[in-house]
Amino acid sequence: MSRITALQNLLAKDPEDAMARYMLANELYKDEQFAEAASELEAYLKAVEDEGAAYRILAESYVQIGKKKEARWALRQGAEAARVHHHEGMAEEFEARAKEI
Repeated sequence: MSRITALQNLLAKDPEDAMARYMLANELYKDEQFAEAASELEAYLKAVEDEGAAYRILAESYVQIGKKKEARWALRQGAEAARVHHHEGMAEEFEARAKEI
C-alpha cells in the first residue's frame, strides 16, 4: 500500500485529522499530483492555523497548475502567518518568491 493510499484511508476514518491531511498533501505534492495537493492543503488550512510551511507547498502547487494569482495569495498569507509565529526568514522568503511569480 502506498503512503498516499494509507493516508487517504486514515482520512476516510477521521476526516478531521488535520495532520493526516497535511501529510497527504505533502505526499501528493511529491507525487506531482498538484491539483490534489492544493485541494488537501486548502482543507487543511481551513481547519488549523499553520505557521507558514503549508502555504509554501500550496503556492508551489498552484504554480504547477497555472494559478499564479492564487500562488501569490498563498505566499502573502504564508508570510503573514510566519510573522505571527516569529519566522521572519520564512516570511521574507515567501515575499521574495511572490515577486518572482
